[in-house]
Amino acid sequence: MTFHPRRVFNKQLAGIACAAVALCAATSALAQDVKRAKLGHSFADSHPRAVAMKQFAAGVEKATGGKVAIDVYGSAVLGGEDKMLIAVQSGTQDLYMGALSPISARKKELQIFDFPFIFGSDAEAAHVLDGPVGRKMLDGLADMNVQGLVWAGGAFRNMSNSKRPLNSMAEMKGLKVRVMQSPMALASFNAMGMNAVPMAFPEVYPALEIKALDGYEHPVVDMYANKMFEVQKYLTITNHVYTPVALLASKKWWSSLTPDQQKAVQKVAEDTRAFQRAEELRQAGEVVNQLKAKGMSVNDMPAAELDKIREAVQPVIDKNTETIGKEFAQSFYGELKKFRSAKR
Repeated sequence: MTFHPRRVFNKQLAGIACAAVALCAATSALAQDVKRAKLGHSFADSHPRAVAMKQFAAGVEKATGGKVAIDVYGSAVLGGEDKMLIAVQSGTQDLYMGALSPISARKKELQIFDFPFIFGSDAEAAHVLDGPVGRKMLDGLADMNVQGLVWAGGAFRNMSNSKRPLNSMAEMKGLKVRVMQSPMALASFNAMGMNAVPMAFPEVYPALEIKALDGYEHPVVDMYANKMFEVQKYLTITNHVYTPVALLASKKWWSSLTPDQQKAVQKVAEDTRAFQRAEELRQAGEVVNQLKAKGMSVNDMPAAELDKIREAVQPVIDKNTETIGKEFAQSFYGELKKFRSAKR
């Protein structure tokens, strides 16, 4: 038999080519099997919520054996909260973590979170949010093509401005302040005597910088994370509103998951919620001193003045209770009452 080196070489090349094709096909199939998702939020990398979402993404990948991979985009790089919520509804963004105030005009029950002084503590808020009323509110987003996973965290809001320290309700009068894009928030702050301006959050810092706004209201952790001490001189502790944030998924993406993957994602979301809340509370306990160190003047609004504010906004609360529905409001307050009774 005559030995043909070229023929043998060609066979070897053909074998290598076949192996390469098979490897590419296997790699392609594996890549297709991984369900990738985009998660967007508006918080700076140092914020506990941003840290929590990175932990959530890592937890989901681990819990699903790498079959579900989540890419996290923070600092509003995918747009403001209103734009991200629209994107989740349309299915062009898979996950969102943030406030739901931009959709509260369509989901009126959400406006209850803009009622001033509704919660007395973080524990009260967690009890209601994690209970049947909170779950019902998340499930109520289904007709917007949104799957509510968890109320992921939340914080009390306080007032800052560049004009003067606020030691009374009277000193709030006339201040041009940014409020969340919510009818209830707008009405509440106007009732306090301020000139309330609804504005998407990415626009707030520039507006404060050029003095188009005098101030805004936000949790202290967010103030620090967003370097508001650079454009705001005075911080007044009011704890006037507790704003929760939720972790949501688009129905389109959620429906693409297997039932086991959905269970895994839900479980990781609940585990991450506990971590996120703990981190938010830890940082909130430290950050006021950090804001002082950055040059902000900090004071507490006197209790008597807070009572005046409550009185001023009560008509707004009464009117909006009708708007959101008396039955819903009663169930919400009922959960609060249960918690307070159990604590006595």
